Amino acid sequence: MGSATRWETDTGPEHSQWYIDRFRRLAVEGADLAGEARLVDALVPPGSRILDAGSGTGRVGAALAARGHTVIGVDADPALVEAARADHPGPRWLVGDLAELDLPAVGEAEPFDAAVLVGNVLTFVAPGTEREVLRRIAAHLRPDGVLAVGFGTGRGYPLNDFDTDAVAAGLRLEHRFATWDLRPWRDDADFAVTLLRRPAA
Repeated sequence: MGSATRWETDTGPEHSQWYIDRFRRLAVEGADLAGEARLVDALVPPGSRILDAGSGTGRVGAALAARGHTVIGVDADPALVEAARADHPGPRWLVGDLAELDLPAVGEAEPFDAAVLVGNVLTFVAPGTEREVLRRIAAHLRPDGVLAVGFGTGRGYPLNDFDTDAVAAGLRLEHRFATWDLRPWRDDADFAVTLLRRPAA
């Protein structure tokens, strides 16, 4: 692993278990935890190969796998990956730093049709690695592959910086919404869902 992520430096030692317990409780309560997965599912053909980058407890990747996609999830927090493996068998869940992402090195050489970065992942990576994270993910996409990214606009990573980093990473901005259920973007929105694409040529 490289530099410490904000997930490690900005949260307490009990945060990972709190996070795991929270999503297990929400699942038991019947909360809708698949909104992001529904959007990504609509963007790709059936049976696509999808990278869940910053997969956390596996809720989004599991929902995509349930829709028939092949999912590889990667997260830097071993506790979250262990919870994903326990709660959502089927996808392959891996511990890894997104700023050093190299899935061919672990036997996943086939490119992905799509990737998803949900749950404010980009605001939790190590400071200054956001562009490299986007570049590494883009390198794992097939030409014309799509990346769906969502994070809060007030969490220390300005959208202008994100847009600049995305272009530098070789991605093209296609759409932006205020929510995962595609409500229109507003400049004062407190959340941004951005669809990026790796150009076909």
